[in-house]
Amino acid sequence: MGAEARCTARFRGAAASGTARLETAALQFRGGELRVSILFAAIRNMHVADGVLSVDTPDGDLSLDLGPAAERWMDKIRHPPSRLQKLGVKPEWRVSVIGIDDDSFVQEIAAVAPRLSVGRVVKESDAIFFGANRANDLTRIRRLKPALRQNGALWIVRPKGHAGISERAVMAAGKAAGLVDVKVVSFSATHTAEKFVIPRSKRSPRSR
Repeated sequence: MGAEARCTARFRGAAASGTARLETAALQFRGGELRVSILFAAIRNMHVADGVLSVDTPDGDLSLDLGPAAERWMDKIRHPPSRLQKLGVKPEWRVSVIGIDDDSFVQEIAAVAPRLSVGRVVKESDAIFFGANRANDLTRIRRLKPALRQNGALWIVRPKGHAGISERAVMAAGKAAGLVDVKVVSFSATHTAEKFVIPRSKRSPRSR
């Protein structure tokens, strides 16, 4: 989800100042020697008092002094955004999906944006979701760009971890194709999605 805050944390009798972060399915804290990662599914209970978010888990209670943001963080944990909400998919969009072996994702898209093409890129796509599994796949970005609407988005979906494609390689390929990166989200437990768009200065005047 990307929310991040500097705060004081307490966990198992230890206290530290550091950074708390809300990921797609986990609450994390890093500060000094205190490093905590709690899956939302493992949270048994939580509450907010005086700006402190307290989270009860089988491994211990975590308290984060978030101030006015504490209530908002608790609500985000209780109601995490769906994958399509994170990707910003809208019902009126024309969407192309290629190279992504994820039937559940295709079904999610089809239920929200019925103008969907799978396996073939259509012209004037509001969003193209392109699965890249090897560095060589990134050479296709140049050929995908012309199919985008001027204010559309190309999402590159790549494997996480050292076995996948590096972020640096993806950024370089996008830049070489004349695109700029504007957002990164966790696509799934195994894949990351990076959003690229045509720079505003390069768009036709009516679409800026």
